[in-house]
Amino acid sequence: MANMISNHDLDIQIEQATKAGLSAMDEPRAKAARYDAVRRQIIVELTNGCTFIFPADMGQGLANATNEELSDVQVLGQGFGLHWERLDADLNIASLVVGIFGSKSWMQELARRGGASTSVEKSAAARINGSKGGRPRKSA
Repeated sequence: MANMISNHDLDIQIEQATKAGLSAMDEPRAKAARYDAVRRQIIVELTNGCTFIFPADMGQGLANATNEELSDVQVLGQGFGLHWERLDADLNIASLVVGIFGSKSWMQELARRGGASTSVEKSAAARINGSKGGRPRKSA
């Protein structure tokens, strides 16, 4: 017989899995989620009593979605994720709470968009920096 596991080893694996599962329950989890079409925000009620709100357009796969599509948000499983069936989009609650709204490439795209935005303050800072000779050159 190939790869038989002893009862003792099985008991150890079950104990380790149980501990890992209980540890995961300490992560932020969603109790409920809804979409606010007026503000275009996703509102997540967490199991610890807190509420987390984020702009829908920041979530990977949500940026070009209609209000109807966004309102169809579902809490996954034990509350570890959010799901939009028609958009085929899933977001992890623990990641959202720490400001991660998607994959690494999605986060880089959000950063690029932020850097490309203009404002009166950003223009003024650029003028001041330019009057000082511009951005310092990188040293080798």
